[in-house]
Amino acid sequence: MTERVVLAYSGGLDTSVGIGWIAEATGAEVIAVAVDVGQGGEDLEVIRRRALDCGAVEAYVADARDEFAAEYCMPALRANGLYLDKYPLVSALSRPVIVKHLVRAARQFGATTVAHGCTGKGNDQVRFEVGITSLAPDLKCLAPVRDLALTRDKAIEFAERKKLPIATTKHNPFSIDQNVWGRAVETGFLEDIWNEPTKDVYTYTDDPTFPPVADEVVIRFEQGVPVALDGVPVTPLQAIQEMNRRAGAQGVGRIDIVEDRLVGIKSREVYEAPGAMALIAAHQELENVTVEREQARFKRQVEQRWTELVYDGQWFSPLKKSLDTFIDDTQRYVSGEIRMVLHGGRATVTGRRSETSLYDFNLATYDSGDTFDQSAARGFIEIYGLSSKLAAARDVKFGNAEDLGQQGGIGGTDAEGTGA
Repeated sequence: MTERVVLAYSGGLDTSVGIGWIAEATGAEVIAVAVDVGQGGEDLEVIRRRALDCGAVEAYVADARDEFAAEYCMPALRANGLYLDKYPLVSALSRPVIVKHLVRAARQFGATTVAHGCTGKGNDQVRFEVGITSLAPDLKCLAPVRDLALTRDKAIEFAERKKLPIATTKHNPFSIDQNVWGRAVETGFLEDIWNEPTKDVYTYTDDPTFPPVADEVVIRFEQGVPVALDGVPVTPLQAIQEMNRRAGAQGVGRIDIVEDRLVGIKSREVYEAPGAMALIAAHQELENVTVEREQARFKRQVEQRWTELVYDGQWFSPLKKSLDTFIDDTQRYVSGEIRMVLHGGRATVTGRRSETSLYDFNLATYDSGDTFDQSAARGFIEIYGLSSKLAAARDVKFGNAEDLGQQGGIGGTDAEGTGA
């Protein structure tokens, strides 16, 4: 029986050539799998037809946009997933949903190997292969660019020799990966980290230097998930798409970062994620209103570890699943509305309201109606500072007291402030 290989197929030059390249190098039949995660571009049927014309024995296509938004982007939103506090995991989030469809196709068509178009120096090879073996430990993995020496020059030559129905002359100076959650751009002149991104780098966002009139939006969340914009019900996919449009028009969500790749190198990346960044900012503020202090402090530690796991290709790992359970529990009361102004590259929260809020006006106010018992503060401070006070007294006793020195000038403090 002839071996079968499932290939993650984009419709571009490298993966189109990969169909015939794999067949010639291994003797296997190739099944092309294309997954729509909101990257735009060509219709899935066009891509399916091209895969067959390039020699695939089967072509599996899937519209996974709603699945991606609901089952991958929303967990990232609830986790406030920002790698290095900046990058909203645009590419990392799409890999596990693509992997799931690759494995599904492998089972459906009886394939023993799954192939992808990644190089040997990026994160995605890890994400694909760890994801595949986490779902199907029996499957083998193959990367033609890495394992079968499929360079771009060889790909162009192969496509022209075989007369494949794919353009070979147009060469984009950038490497681009995009989906509904955002857009990632690298290589070309961006590899010199002193070079400023030029206007042609951006597609999802308009120039924030010359913004249109400010745009105010009210986002309603239920248990950490956006369910309405300005009172109009939305699905997760619709929420992301509409916020991409509105925040993108204001230049929100441009990110230029040198990040730590999993493989050990630093890489300069430019991202656009207008909807993701605006939604995360709104969600974080609603959490400030609804999540208890100690729970919120610990969640920030969990968020960082969760984000690192997803970035490192561990979406299906036991630890990530356990952290999901904690995050799900924290979202029980994260419901309410956030009012936000989008303008000039900024998404600024201007109002918040929630029936599950922990904010008590009567406790917070300094005006009449204050219900906070200030007389309790003295005893609280005495007990809270007791261990430090005892340690300081010991330092004084043994000659290790803090050296206050001699400072010139006059200092002062504002005794009226809240100390916040």
